[in-house]
Amino acid sequence: MINHRFRTALGALALAASVAAPAYTAEQATAPDTTSREFSAKLLMCTQCHGNNGPPVRPAIPIISGQQENYLLKQLQDFRNKNRDVELMTWASITLHPEEMAPAAAFFAKKPWPARSAQAEKAAATAAPRGIAVCQACHQTNFMGAPQAEGAPAPRLAGQSYEYLIASMNAYADGTRKNNQVMMGIMAGIMPADREAMARYLSAL
Repeated sequence: MINHRFRTALGALALAASVAAPAYTAEQATAPDTTSREFSAKLLMCTQCHGNNGPPVRPAIPIISGQQENYLLKQLQDFRNKNRDVELMTWASITLHPEEMAPAAAFFAKKPWPARSAQAEKAAATAAPRGIAVCQACHQTNFMGAPQAEGAPAPRLAGQSYEYLIASMNAYADGTRKNNQVMMGIMAGIMPADREAMARYLSAL
């Protein structure tokens, strides 16, 4: 269930975005004005959950600042088309005009990845868990992600929150997240305990 407080706050921001600029014209469709108050209000809406210059407001919300740009764009498109079914994100993605999706992805990709907390530093794993090498084929040996790997963009995993990583791995494994068939197959073949160890290891990098 969507947190009502967040939905109310984001709804107010979306309303502000809708009145901040005139109607979207044909000229704007080819070259969106990324300096407009309307577009800025939409980006502000994203930061209410994902954070502005720091970590997201809750651990289960993924870090998107400094994430692979192509990956962010694909997720926005998947949310909009409901290939990835998260109600709040589908709602948020349709507030963006299609031509604004790439600039929005670029905006967050160019931000620095949040610094690790002291607690995360202490929790850093000393040895790579079993099965982690399979992730390196697409996400690179340092788990920093890649613009294109095996036909799709691969996100940065290093330093992503444990809560988000384990939820995503399990969703791929049980088929509730369907927007990457390769990941569904890989995660379904990994034991739950190994997914747990992998998520903890990656989040501590």
